[in-house]
Amino acid sequence: MLSDFDLTGRKALVTGAGRGIGKGIALALAEAGADVGVTALGDANAQRVAGDISALGRRGFGWAADGTRVAPMEQLLPDVLAKLGGLDIVVNCIGDSIRGSVAAAPDQGQPQKVLTERDWHTVIDINLTQAFVGCHVFGPHLLQQRHGSVINVSSFAALRPGAQMSAYAAAKAGLTRFTESVALEWAPYGIRVNGIAPGTFPDPEQLTPEQWQQRQQQGAPGVPLGRFGQLREVGLLAIYLSSPAAAYITGQTICIDGGRTLV
Repeated sequence: MLSDFDLTGRKALVTGAGRGIGKGIALALAEAGADVGVTALGDANAQRVAGDISALGRRGFGWAADGTRVAPMEQLLPDVLAKLGGLDIVVNCIGDSIRGSVAAAPDQGQPQKVLTERDWHTVIDINLTQAFVGCHVFGPHLLQQRHGSVINVSSFAALRPGAQMSAYAAAKAGLTRFTESVALEWAPYGIRVNGIAPGTFPDPEQLTPEQWQQRQQQGAPGVPLGRFGQLREVGLLAIYLSSPAAAYITGQTICIDGGRTLV
């Protein structure tokens, strides 16, 4: 392994890592040598992923917290710093979507879900506010030590919107500008801030073996490379952006989608 990609001795926190892409990133960072703490909405998932990290020979820690609010994350801060022994990498990876139209439209046949005001705020908080919270709470530690890497996990929807996805697309597009703005704010302190925009990455743990097999056999319509992404692949990109190999990269959101946004 090139030493430029080695994260041995680094301390990382991945929010929203109880499953899916967040878990894939957390495990990849551990494989690259980092000690990793994770947060999830539920304690069981957080502890399970922490155990998986420990099984890789690194120190793993898990916390249950609402990462869309400052207060609960501030409560975690002392314990995160104490158990990890510092913090070098912050990955803000909380995200989810609620499909629905902005307003009811006539002649739609089957009734369509219309986003409520609560739906809108929920999606914005889960996908955009969470990144502000992570940077607001953990940023002061990075700024004080004058080094570190932040990764905000976005989506291909930031580049390629779709009907019934207005709140999600708006949040992810906003996350791109947030990433760029914070990159400019923190560059004088030696902190790099970048984004990752994944395409479709099914989580095998959320599907039955039959559903997973069926999905793989169906292929990935609209994806030039002809397949869905594997969770570890996002983790490999996170390793790069967190490592000395990416020392001259900041303010960028890199799409990893098999070419989906090209067509």
